[in-house]
Amino acid sequence: MNLSVGNNKELVRLVFAGSVDDGKSTLIGRLFYDSGNLFDDHLEEIKKNNFSNRKADWSRLTDGLKSEREQGITIDVAYKYFTTENRRFIVADVPGHEQYTRNMFTGASNADMALLLLDASRGITIQSKRHLLICSLLNTPHITIVVNKMDLVGYRQNIYNKIKDDFLKYSAKLKIKYLNFIPISAVKGDMLVNRGKNMDWYGGDTVWHCLNNSLITNKRNMIDFRLPVQGVIKLNNKRFLTGMVESGAIGSGEEIVVMPSGEKSLIDSIFVLDNNKKKAFSPQSICVSLKQELDVSRGDIIARSKNIPETGNRFEAMISWFGSQNLVRGNSYILKHTTKNTRCHIEKIVYKLDINSLHRRFVDRLKINDIARVILTTSQDIVYDRYETNKNTGSFIIIDETTNNTVGAGLILRRSMATSALNKKTRADNGAVLWFTGLSGSGKTTIANKVYNYLKTNGIAVEHLDGDNFRKNISYDLGFSEADRDKNIGRAGYVAQILSKHNIVVLASFITPSKKQRARLRKKIRNFVEIFVDASIRLCQQRDVKGLYKKVKADKIKQFTGVSQKYDRPIKPDIHLKTDKMSVQECVDEVIRYLNKIY
Repeated sequence: MNLSVGNNKELVRLVFAGSVDDGKSTLIGRLFYDSGNLFDDHLEEIKKNNFSNRKADWSRLTDGLKSEREQGITIDVAYKYFTTENRRFIVADVPGHEQYTRNMFTGASNADMALLLLDASRGITIQSKRHLLICSLLNTPHITIVVNKMDLVGYRQNIYNKIKDDFLKYSAKLKIKYLNFIPISAVKGDMLVNRGKNMDWYGGDTVWHCLNNSLITNKRNMIDFRLPVQGVIKLNNKRFLTGMVESGAIGSGEEIVVMPSGEKSLIDSIFVLDNNKKKAFSPQSICVSLKQELDVSRGDIIARSKNIPETGNRFEAMISWFGSQNLVRGNSYILKHTTKNTRCHIEKIVYKLDINSLHRRFVDRLKINDIARVILTTSQDIVYDRYETNKNTGSFIIIDETTNNTVGAGLILRRSMATSALNKKTRADNGAVLWFTGLSGSGKTTIANKVYNYLKTNGIAVEHLDGDNFRKNISYDLGFSEADRDKNIGRAGYVAQILSKHNIVVLASFITPSKKQRARLRKKIRNFVEIFVDASIRLCQQRDVKGLYKKVKADKIKQFTGVSQKYDRPIKPDIHLKTDKMSVQECVDEVIRYLNKIY
């Protein structure tokens, strides 16, 4: 075996996954053999047993457990190592059986690449879909679907194309950065290291070429410094904080903040492997001291003072349930997040994903291998980032406090505002009307739709009155003169007022250019909230989602707010959303935050 690695070779973490009997162990054994990555004792076993012509023998080279070799299946995650011309690989070989799906999460959690194997004679299976879904949730940058056993289907291109089309249809609903397909025969060696002679119709890469040359993007966050405190030690009357840098970098003399307390200090010294360093970076294990000693303990997180993570005890997450006992909403569990353990409970199962169709199912409990979106509450505040920005501080595991078994793993999506108080108050005060005003293209409808989905998901009665739809269905008889526009807003205000009296939160997105119009609405409607969605006319023209500004420029529309007609900017709106500086999600969070504060 060639173990020369060279310091200049890129390190890649690779996960191999596939259903039972898809030929994963055979593929790995044959790939290692053809590429010269087998140990000498394995080569001796090949010569001794002469099993190059017998399919099962290749798996004996990779299945390490006796029970794996006896049953012909992979049971536990096995880590293997090999090199190519340009790279060093750490391979996580994960089991294919459904009862070991938890190991797929383990193997794929840090993977830069994934090879997902399936049997050409069986096509796409539920487990194939589950593996692809898990890789999607974990944001695996590079995924290759390896269609094995092409020899069993006569190397027919139409079967390969059918499988590829099925996967593309399924993956269209997922968030995947890069998806590749390779047809192979693991037992024959076609399209592994060498192309073979049986699939001239395929013009893509071999597995070996894909592994050696595919572009790998760095998933590690090197911007947001996060140091979860593992422990505190005292040496020579000085306290040192120990832990692994989960993301980012830090230098001596820089100002930091300890979360969740919010206390600040400066980095005094940094030690890496007993060596005093000026800087430290992810994923180093370090020991730091502070110039001004603070009350810091295990579970706290150290960050830069001007780049702090979120803190809270209620958030939305996607979880995969591993427990043999069902997850029941309201039951107590232990949540382990970085170095902190705290009790938690699932407050709400928002929906469960149907693995086969990706449709949302509404349930009150989760069974083994279920994947669901939930609202989770912890007994103590945790310090976290969203998973999409920082996977290390945005992930957690769930532990059964009676058996101490890991029963789930989760990815934090976003903070979840407390809506129970809002629901109770709005019902008592006859609802509320959130009036989104702003120029065409400012983002009124987009933000209102997001707020609608959030409130609806959290069980609040809500309706959305969209200006365009209202015109088509209610005010179809009105034109665009000043008088007709006043009538349109008057009708919309009346409908919103009636709905709010029936315990409904109404979201109304109308340009509403006149301050007199908005003043009349505020006077008539109880619990009226004016939301100014603020974007410059230039930015709105650049967006021009509906193509209206182009029509104005072509003189097809004569009267248009912001161009030929005046828009009165709100002076003191209840909520001011600057969409040139704020993301859609930041705008949504601002609206929910305001509602929780006043209701």
